[in-house]
Amino acid sequence: QVQLMESGGASVQAGENLKLSCATSGHSYGGLFCVGWFRQAPGEEREWVASIFPGGGSPEYADSVKGRFAASQDLARNMLYLQMNSLKPEDTGMYTCAARQTWSVRCRTPADFTTWGQGTQVTVSS
Repeated sequence: QVQLMESGGASVQAGENLKLSCATSGHSYGGLFCVGWFRQAPGEEREWVASIFPGGGSPEYADSVKGRFAASQDLARNMLYLQMNSLKPEDTGMYTCAARQTWSVRCRTPADFTTWGQGTQVTVSS
């Protein structure tokens, strides 16, 4: 059973950078098909942010964060990261990592993932 735990959320000013971490356990990280980041602002639907593939391939990003955010992974430490640069107030939300073990044509919607962490709050003030 895969377990995920996020950390690194904070309150920051617009323009600042922040790095989130997601620790995975209970399953070989390299055996996961995809892991991703989502965020959800109060009153809004959960929004896909990025996905990365432990088996290889390029990360994928939502248009809203492309060029500012970078997902990375450390297979040896079973860790997933999200480097967030030039943060904007609209980046505010609860950031959650998610994982999927089996192959899928897509790793971009909540329904594509089977395991979720508890989330870490990111607040960006103007």
